[in-house]
Amino acid sequence: MTQRRQHPRGLFITLEGIEGCGKSTQAKLLGEFLRSEGYVTVETREPGGTPLAEKVRSVLLDRASEPIAPETEAFLIFAARRQHVMQVIEPALTKGAIVLCDRFSDSTLAYQGYARGLDLAMLRSLNRIATLAIIPDLTLVFDLPVATGLARRRSAPIQNRLDRESLQFHRKVRAGFLDLAKRHPGRMKVVAAGAALERVARAVAQAVAPMLSKHRRGAAEDSPSPRISSPHFSQARHALR
Repeated sequence: MTQRRQHPRGLFITLEGIEGCGKSTQAKLLGEFLRSEGYVTVETREPGGTPLAEKVRSVLLDRASEPIAPETEAFLIFAARRQHVMQVIEPALTKGAIVLCDRFSDSTLAYQGYARGLDLAMLRSLNRIATLAIIPDLTLVFDLPVATGLARRRSAPIQNRLDRESLQFHRKVRAGFLDLAKRHPGRMKVVAAGAALERVARAVAQAVAPMLSKHRRGAAEDSPSPRISSPHFSQARHALR
């Protein structure tokens, strides 16, 4: 009996950084580049990515909402992430797609851990439950001075609850991302985000290239590119900055 070969597992690439770092723009450019090269991509975001998770996102970012306890904020994020992984990320990876996610687990550690002061071990434990222990293959951390990022955000026509946080809070977030990148150099690559748009995009392409080579070799041994038809795979590309 001949067994049907399955697609090799896809790639999971996450994009992280402080407010106003430009990662959402770079996620869009990276997605366009990958599709032009013939890859099947799923572009999604956190908080969000499914109808239910998008509702949670609205609550988290609402400037007019009541004060949110750090623990409540974390629990809401994990609930949305569990739904997101189950409905979007894991199915796409199983089908061999490249998933680009604007924010994921490292944002929780940076914002709710390093900046809000919640216990990092507790956050990691809860995150393992929410993610089914999924870890990104590559995480791009877009770094620039906090003052630059906040200036970009506060000049935008629409702002959210996080844009109103203190300068000290955002500095802790940046320090958290950089510390995480230092601790996980094999997975996390820091990209200087203060350069011109095209230069940052080239740096992103260089960081992604080795991972694509491995993925291409695996796909060459299998069937043609996967087709993904689920409505959950057409989520919004613009996420929490």
